[in-house]
Amino acid sequence: MTVATLFESPLLLLLLPIVAFLYASVGHGGASGYLALMSLFALPMTFMKPTALVLNILVSAVSFYFFYKEKKMNWQLFYPFAISSIPFSFLGGFLTINAFYYKIILATVLFFAVLRLLGFFGKEITELRAVNLPLALCIGAVIGFLSGLLGIGGGIILSPVLLLLGWANMKQTAAVSALFILVNSISGLIGFVSNGGVVPEASLPLIAIVFVGGLLGAFFGSKKMNTNQLRYVLAMVLGIAIFKLYTTA
Repeated sequence: MTVATLFESPLLLLLLPIVAFLYASVGHGGASGYLALMSLFALPMTFMKPTALVLNILVSAVSFYFFYKEKKMNWQLFYPFAISSIPFSFLGGFLTINAFYYKIILATVLFFAVLRLLGFFGKEITELRAVNLPLALCIGAVIGFLSGLLGIGGGIILSPVLLLLGWANMKQTAAVSALFILVNSISGLIGFVSNGGVVPEASLPLIAIVFVGGLLGAFFGSKKMNTNQLRYVLAMVLGIAIFKLYTTA
């Protein structure tokens, strides 16, 4: 795939920064959204995974910076997940997977992303609970492996887990998820490259447009902003991508 081919899809170039904006506003890198869009535009799998990881690293780093500045980071909550997720993310990135199973697993993960966007996982409890270390290590390992395998950072899975188990509030979840996504995306990309994978040159022009969206989303999301209507639109786009992935697997 060439840069010229990529720019033949102007709608994709318009939607990517919007996805980055929305995901960064809640501390996510946006890989599940990028993968959904790329699947809708029928981009090859060899392009999708490394491109999503590169864009994820960029946006999650920006997102973490802003949430960290707002003093929302809980390091004690981050460590258990990161310790187990980083090596498993490398393993997932190193492995290759059949296109059929890739689409099915990705569609399933995107389904959880839709639920997250629609607010099914977003309720805060008044009193936070202590983290169960063995459980956190197991969760981190599973999410890390899926992250590397699919080319996501895992925040779309980690965030609802933290909220449902009552281990973090919304802002802490965003900050922890952002750094979690960053380290897993780096580990997954290293694993991918270690197995002979190559980051496509055509993905490089996407960095600038996605950076702008991620920068704005992280800035406003770390403060206070209502993006409900935009999230519903994104949920609809992801829903279409899920349908396409399941029907073309």
